[in-house]
Amino acid sequence: MAAKSDGAPASPRNEIPPECPARSEPAPPERCVSEHRYSLQDFCWTLCVLLVFFSDGASDLWLAADYYLRREYWCFALTLVFVIVPSVVVQVLSFRWFAYDFTESVESGTAAAAVVAAAAGAEGGDFSTKDSGEWGAGRAAAVLPGPTGGGRVRGCCRAFMWVFQALIHILQLAQVWRYVHALYLGVQSRWHGDPERRHYYWRMMFESADISMLRLLESFLKSAPQLVLQLSIMIHTSQVLPLQGISASASLLSLAWMISSYQKVLRDSRDDKLPMTYKAVMVQILWHLFTIGARALAFALFASVFQLYFGIFIMAHWCIMTFWIIQGETDFCMSKWEEIIYNMMVGIVYIFCWFSVREGRTRCRLLIYSLTVFVENVALTAAWFMYRGAAERHGGPDFYAVVMVCIVASSYALGTFFMFVYYCLLHPDGSMSGWGYIAEKEVPVEVLASPTSSLPPDLIGSPPRTLQRTKGLDREPGVDGDVFKVRPLRGAKPPVPHLKPRTEGPVIRIDLPRKLYPAWDAHYIDRRLRKTILVLESAAPVTPRIQYRCLSTAKEVMEYETTV
Repeated sequence: MAAKSDGAPASPRNEIPPECPARSEPAPPERCVSEHRYSLQDFCWTLCVLLVFFSDGASDLWLAADYYLRREYWCFALTLVFVIVPSVVVQVLSFRWFAYDFTESVESGTAAAAVVAAAAGAEGGDFSTKDSGEWGAGRAAAVLPGPTGGGRVRGCCRAFMWVFQALIHILQLAQVWRYVHALYLGVQSRWHGDPERRHYYWRMMFESADISMLRLLESFLKSAPQLVLQLSIMIHTSQVLPLQGISASASLLSLAWMISSYQKVLRDSRDDKLPMTYKAVMVQILWHLFTIGARALAFALFASVFQLYFGIFIMAHWCIMTFWIIQGETDFCMSKWEEIIYNMMVGIVYIFCWFSVREGRTRCRLLIYSLTVFVENVALTAAWFMYRGAAERHGGPDFYAVVMVCIVASSYALGTFFMFVYYCLLHPDGSMSGWGYIAEKEVPVEVLASPTSSLPPDLIGSPPRTLQRTKGLDREPGVDGDVFKVRPLRGAKPPVPHLKPRTEGPVIRIDLPRKLYPAWDAHYIDRRLRKTILVLESAAPVTPRIQYRCLSTAKEVMEYETTV
C-alpha cells in the first residue's frame, strides 16, 4: 500500500523555492530567503569551531601534565579522567555511526537499480518508505549504502577506509575528521553546479548534524565538569596558575560555543524555521558564556566547602530536571528507550544552562528555569560566604569573598541581559517583545487539509504554538470544525512569513509524522532513512522533496491506522 501523504515537505535549506508568499506590508530583508548555499562565513565558522576544539583539549592535557610534574597526583588523575572518559564515549558513538553508514548491504544493488529505473521512468514520481517490513525511520524500503559512492567502492579501498577510520578513532580524532569532511563537502557544494551541488550540500548538512550532536555530548561530559573542577582547585588552594586559567577559560568558551553552534545547525536543517544569523549566534554565545560562568563559579565555591552536599545537590537537581523533561513528553528519538536516554543527557545539560527540547510555551519554561537557577546560585554562594571561615582555617580577606559574590551576580546579570537581547532583537522568528500573536484570520481545518492549499507547510502539519484553538461557543456561526483566530497584538510585528513549499518534481514520502522543532527531522536522526534518502536523491533526475505524513482529517487517520 503506497504511503498517502499530504504533509509538509521537509528538505535541506538548499531546496527552498526562490519565491515567497506575497505580503501586504514590507518585511525585514532576511525573511525571504532564496536558495541557501555554502558561504565563506560558514567555512570560517567551522574553522573557528575547530580552533575552539583544539584549544579546549590541548589546554586540558597540558594542565594534566603540569599537575603530574608538580606531583599533584589527585589533580592530575581527575583532570585526565575528565578528558579521556568523555572522549572515548564520543569516539565509540562516532565509530558506530561510521560502521552503519559505510556497511554495504546485500539489498543495496537491487534497491539502487530499482530507484534508478523508477526515476528514469517518470520525472514526477513518488518514492515511498511505507510497507517495507522494517521498523524505524519511516520503515525505509531497503538498506541502502551511505554517501560513499553508492556501494561500488573496490574491496581494497573499503579495507583501507576501515583501517583509516579505526586509526582516526583510536587517536581520538573523530571530531577533527568530521569537521574536515564537512569543510570538504561544503567547498565541493560551492564549486559544483546542480545537481552535484545539491547532493554535496545534503551530505554536508548530515555531517554537520552528526558533529553537532557529538560535540554537544562531549562538551557537557568533559568541558562542564572540567570547568567546575579547575575552579574548585583554584578556590581551594587560593591561587590561580596560568594553565588553570587557560584551561577553565577554554572549557567555558567550548560550552557556550557548542550550544550556539548546535542551535544554528538545527535551524539550518529545517525548512520550517528561518536560519539563525551569525550576529544572533554571537549574542547567544555571550548569553551562555556569562550564565554558565556564573553557574560554574557558584558550584565551585560551594564545592570547596561542602563536597558531600555538593554531590547530593547535583544529583537532586539532575533528577528533578530529568523528570521535568520526561513529563514534557519530548519527541527526539525513534524509540522509547532512546528517548529516555536522551532525556537523561539533557538533564545533565540542565545542570548548567537552558536547552529547549519541546515546542510551545518556551518563554514560560525558560522563565521557570531561570528563576530556579537564580535561586540556586544565590543559595550556593550565600552558603559558601557564611561557612567559608570554618572550612578554611587560614581564613581569607573579606574583600576576596565580596569579589567572588560580585562576580557571580554580575556574570549572571550580563548573561540574562544578552538573553533578552537575543529574544527581543535577534531571534530568527522576529522580535519577541509582543509576547505572541492572537487572531487575524480564520482558517477552517478543511482548507488546512486540502492538498491544493497554498498555506505554509507547518500549518498543514500542525498549528503553530502562537495560535489559539476555539471551540464550542467561541465558533463563528456558519463555520464547521475547529478554527484558528489570529490577530496581532497592539505594537506587535506580524508573524514571520513562511516559504511556499515546492510542489513539482519527485517526492520522497515518509510514513512518519514530522517531528516538531526543536527536534531533528527523522531523516537526520535515523541513519537507515538517511541512507535511503541519499540514494534516492542521487538517482532522481531532479532533487526530490521530502514529505512527512500529516494526520489532518479523520479519514486520513483511519487510513493510516489500518497500516500501523
